[in-house]
Amino acid sequence: MAQPEFDDLAETFEFLDDWEDRYRHVIEMGRDMEALEDALKVPANKVDGCASQVWVYPRIEGEGGAARFDFRGDSDAMIVRGLIAVLHTLYSGRPVADVPKVDALGELARLGLDEHLSSQRSNGVRAMVARLRATAQAHLDRTHA
Repeated sequence: MAQPEFDDLAETFEFLDDWEDRYRHVIEMGRDMEALEDALKVPANKVDGCASQVWVYPRIEGEGGAARFDFRGDSDAMIVRGLIAVLHTLYSGRPVADVPKVDALGELARLGLDEHLSSQRSNGVRAMVARLRATAQAHLDRTHA
C-alpha cells in the first residue's frame, strides 16, 4: 500500500550496502526538505513523545473522496528531519481515507529503520505516525458526521 515514491525510496535503500549509508541518506533527505516557518512551530503542531523537538503541520487539500493528505514538518535534530522526510514520502498525496490504514511501521521496516533506530527515536516515529493518522481520522469523522 506504499506510494510509488516510497517504493522508489525502498529500492534506493536496497542499493545502499550498510546502515551508515542509509543513515546518511535519511539525513540528506532531511537537509533537502524545506524548513517549517517559525510561525508554525507552535505548541499545537508540536509532537509529544519525541526526544527531539518535532513539529508537524498536516494539511488536507480538496473535498470529499478527492481530498488528499499532506503535511510539513521540522525538527531540531537532523536524523529526525530525515525521518519526517521519509514519512512525507509515505503519506504525502494519499487520499485522506487511506492515511489511517497505512502500516507505517511495516513500511519503515522495509527500509531497515526498525532495526537501527534507538528506542527513543522509534517512539518518536510512532508519535509522529499517530499524530498524522489522528489528523486524517478527525477529518474523516468531521466530513462523515
